[in-house]
Amino acid sequence: MNWSDNITTLGLLGAFVILILTISVMGIYLKKIKDSKAEGESIGESWDGIGEQSNNIPVGWAACFLGVIIWGFWYIFLGYPLNAYSQIGEYNKEVQNYNKKYATAWESLDQKGLEEMGSQIFLVQCSQCHGISAEGMDGKAGDLTKWAKEEGIIEVIQKGSKGLEYMAGEMTPLGLEDDEAKAIAAYVMQDISAVKSTKYPLEVSKGKELFALNCAACHGDEGRGDGGGIEGFAPDLSKYGTTEFLAEVLQKGKKGLIGVMPSFGYANLATSQKEALNSFIRSLESQAE
Repeated sequence: MNWSDNITTLGLLGAFVILILTISVMGIYLKKIKDSKAEGESIGESWDGIGEQSNNIPVGWAACFLGVIIWGFWYIFLGYPLNAYSQIGEYNKEVQNYNKKYATAWESLDQKGLEEMGSQIFLVQCSQCHGISAEGMDGKAGDLTKWAKEEGIIEVIQKGSKGLEYMAGEMTPLGLEDDEAKAIAAYVMQDISAVKSTKYPLEVSKGKELFALNCAACHGDEGRGDGGGIEGFAPDLSKYGTTEFLAEVLQKGKKGLIGVMPSFGYANLATSQKEALNSFIRSLESQAE
């Protein structure tokens, strides 16, 4: 046991004081039960032989109440080890120091290094639901091989999405033809998303027209999620494929077709770790035949 920890010391001191007070008070009142007689001025209330008297509050009670109040204020504003040693404070400092060292060591990774680090994070944090191959284990979770790619947009257009919590609510399937969904996906990836690249460049102009007809009402004319002039009305597609978009999903969690992905805020992933995870997911290719 670390006796230099104020939390431990204060806890044990408080327990000892409470024990002594309990024993003392029990002794006093047991003695009074045997020896004391009723004193004070009766106020005329009586029930079943028990009368009510106008006695002052016992000095001991008043002192205890006042002492507890004073101790409570002292503990909240001064006694809690905000500026002193504590195990919690020591742990937080260790985490901060480790994160600084970590960030310095990994801040200049190349693309291959980011993908390798991201694969390790994925195996620990994501593979339990999305599977080792990230394909969602037969629909039990999202197929991440389509993440930040045209295929992911096409799937949302065709199947809809519950996604994150937005004012627009759940997106329903748009009922478009495959070639129309493909064109919209090409336009989003090339002109709206920060990725600025698509596998289907010849479909971009067609996709722009279809986007204006089918998507702009919610996502806004520029795809920034401000449909109807309301900021944050729907997902900001300019972030699609970026680490910022992935970070939002990790922080908020995400509704899916079969359940809810919880927030991963507890994992306290560093910015470089999120960047690495995004790089790895974007590098994935479907293994389906």
